[in-house]
Amino acid sequence: MKVTGTRTDILVGIDPRDISVPVLAWAADEAERRNAPLRLVVSVPPLHDTQHVDSEPQHMTLASRGTAALARAAETVRALHPDLTVTTGLLDGMPAPMLCRQAAESGQLVVLGSRRLSRPEEWLSASSVAVPVSAQADCPVVVVREPEHTAADPGRLVLGVDGSPASRAAAAFAFDEARLRKATVHALWVWRPPVVALHGEDAAVEKRRALLATTLAGLPDAYPDVDLVQEVRRGHPVEELSEAARDALAVVVGRRGRGGYSGMRLGSVVHGLLHRAECPVITVPTAGG
Repeated sequence: MKVTGTRTDILVGIDPRDISVPVLAWAADEAERRNAPLRLVVSVPPLHDTQHVDSEPQHMTLASRGTAALARAAETVRALHPDLTVTTGLLDGMPAPMLCRQAAESGQLVVLGSRRLSRPEEWLSASSVAVPVSAQADCPVVVVREPEHTAADPGRLVLGVDGSPASRAAAAFAFDEARLRKATVHALWVWRPPVVALHGEDAAVEKRRALLATTLAGLPDAYPDVDLVQEVRRGHPVEELSEAARDALAVVVGRRGRGGYSGMRLGSVVHGLLHRAECPVITVPTAGG
């Protein structure tokens, strides 16, 4: 995936309550691979004063904590990659919308941690960031909970494919990422057989193998140094993709459309992976959102 215009930054959303070293390390490594600047941001949400009490001191306290968190995060990154260009930004607003705005202005990639909130918390909490940003940002979003699995050589990127334009965009990103990492792409189409099958399952699987190859058409030629494994599995997409990605560098999936006002209309497979995958989850939007 090529960067155009001024969209060059690797953006990292920092949570002042929990500065995640795995998130910073993932983002810094990616910035070095892409020869891109790293931008660390903290967003300070507005305080809703329903008691007519001056909330400015509390807001200033939150801003001060954000500034301190940015300084600690930048120090951590510079210890890992001394030559990396690192900038910081203290934003004023709700975290998810502000990160999406920053992504639209300058981001080629957004990197976030995951607090694994429950679904009610995702809907109602201002702490919800990973799901709404994954649903709304117009660039790829990486959610990192644990350090990536680097024991295997070469590493693998698991790619979820379903034949949609979104999975085609995800495939293009996965091949480019695999090129940067000298990794293998494991493209996986997960098929849920109907309860009552009208035709033989073997024929259905062969049809999906052909559709998988069609979705990936042209990419192996464009990336001749990237090894490709293609597989069709029967089962639940979230379960099968999570299992396939247990020892992977990341799992890459496409996003169909953009979340609405709440930013919570995220596909069930992507949503499930954000809760279950044991590796970073990369969500890729189609061109134009």
